[in-house]
Amino acid sequence: MKALLSLSLLATLAPLASAQSAPIDTIVRNGDILTGAALLTPQPQRVQALAITKGRIVFAGTNADADKLPGITKSTKIIDLHGAFAMPGFNDSHTHIAHAGQQRLTVDLVGSTSLTDMQSHIRTYVATAKPGTWLTGGGWDHTLWASKQLPTRQDLDVVTAGHPAILSRVDGHIAIANSAALLSAGIATDTPDPAGARIDRDASGTPTGILRESAAVALVTAKIPPPTLEDRRKALELSIEDALSNGVTSVQDNSGWEDFLALEELEHTGKLHLRVSEWLDFSTPIAVLKTRRASHPADDLLLHLGQLKGFMDGSLGSRTAALEEPYTDDPTNSGLPRYQQEKLNQMAAERTQAGFQLGFHAIGDRANSIALNAFQAAEQASLSAKESPATLRLRIEHAQVLLPADFDRFAREGVIASMQPSHLLTDMAWATDRLGPERSKYAYAWKTFLNNHITLIFGTDYPVESINPFRGLYAATTRQNESGTQTFQPQEKISIAEALYAYTQAPAFAEFREKQKGVLAPGYLADFIVLDSDPTKAAPQQLLHTRVLNTYLNGALVYKASAIATTSIALNKPHNAKDDEDE
Repeated sequence: MKALLSLSLLATLAPLASAQSAPIDTIVRNGDILTGAALLTPQPQRVQALAITKGRIVFAGTNADADKLPGITKSTKIIDLHGAFAMPGFNDSHTHIAHAGQQRLTVDLVGSTSLTDMQSHIRTYVATAKPGTWLTGGGWDHTLWASKQLPTRQDLDVVTAGHPAILSRVDGHIAIANSAALLSAGIATDTPDPAGARIDRDASGTPTGILRESAAVALVTAKIPPPTLEDRRKALELSIEDALSNGVTSVQDNSGWEDFLALEELEHTGKLHLRVSEWLDFSTPIAVLKTRRASHPADDLLLHLGQLKGFMDGSLGSRTAALEEPYTDDPTNSGLPRYQQEKLNQMAAERTQAGFQLGFHAIGDRANSIALNAFQAAEQASLSAKESPATLRLRIEHAQVLLPADFDRFAREGVIASMQPSHLLTDMAWATDRLGPERSKYAYAWKTFLNNHITLIFGTDYPVESINPFRGLYAATTRQNESGTQTFQPQEKISIAEALYAYTQAPAFAEFREKQKGVLAPGYLADFIVLDSDPTKAAPQQLLHTRVLNTYLNGALVYKASAIATTSIALNKPHNAKDDEDE
């Protein structure tokens, strides 16, 4: 069965309508506004003006018609875009905003160019660290180093000055711990590998410091004092600022329960300016999940609890993604599946029957098959024959490598493909080495998903990649690295319209909010961004340099890189630009 929302389905979008006579809070005019309506047709809708009341759009049309709206009052604010391009805010369908912020507050190793560079960053942090404190953070990526070699505990020991330290790889599926951290956790030669994880060892059996997957990493992190509520707030505020400056107005996020409580506090104090759909841990007992779900209003459009996130495997970069056949560049290794199929099927069925949406992290082809098997079992247990599987809106996060037959299974089961095109910018340097030429044909296969009428949604996996959506647009439409020197499976390129849809309207559908956001039409939330150029007309390299000038949530300015003229008018007559004032 085809997915409930294919990329050609636009019939549910609200039509243009004139504003009611209720007072209008804001008029946006003189813009080149891509509303998102009919986005995938030859003539996507563009308007000059929007009218906004109580955070929602009540009119979309021409300047002349906007100036005549009956709801304009003396207090109506006018935002003059002076011809600038505007569009719906981006909805990043896969983030880790708490981790992203915490990484910036701790040892930030993003962009380290070598082991020596990584060590230099650690030394700088250690110089001001309080004695005895743990060193945490990460973001290192050994595949970017000339050596391509993983660091060892000894590499950390020489620069950590006795502090216990554990620093995660950029993908979060490997961490390096120093000797003090391993000692604190009791990890030694005779420590067994946890289920679904691995402790790397040298020829003598001694742990090297590399811990693969969460069950191994947790042996160490369980010894670290948790962040305070204030620390969590600071981390979240940094990530929210980052998102808004990149034109992202909504995120679908995988942080922790304590981080959700910090988001609630930000909301209650009026400091949350980003829409967040927060995920819960699939492995949490159902009774706890139900209690947490009941603790927050499901209809809260700013902050709500979304899907349950489960992990089927690791990552390609860490060679922990679960594959049906061994890695081409590591013939003794097929990755690390996290679940036994029968147990997973049971848990998935129980949770869908309890009314939870499921989203499974699956990168390797074996992991994707395991996830699809569980979804099929859950659908059979949860739905009557008269219902469509797509009503569950089950999701696979990443879906990077598939068996050819599994594209049809995605479509038949109505599963959403939640993918991160900017991953390819990094991964293409080594993906073919990992997978070989044949499996690579079915990797990061965005066009094949669309051709099979599968709902495709885009995100970044922030902070694994920058939250900047324009990198994703570039990757999706070119399949080239940022320098333009390498192309990966170019037959999987998609159009800029398809990529924008996957970053706006399709993610709204994936979180059951397609009637609320993603389109700038009457009845929808007034979440929009103003850019310095039109991405639908930009050359590929220009996409990488697109700047967000302003970001609006509920029609209110929440990020400003450039002054946009505003004023108030009292009469229904054409706006006089000479009266503009900088906002």
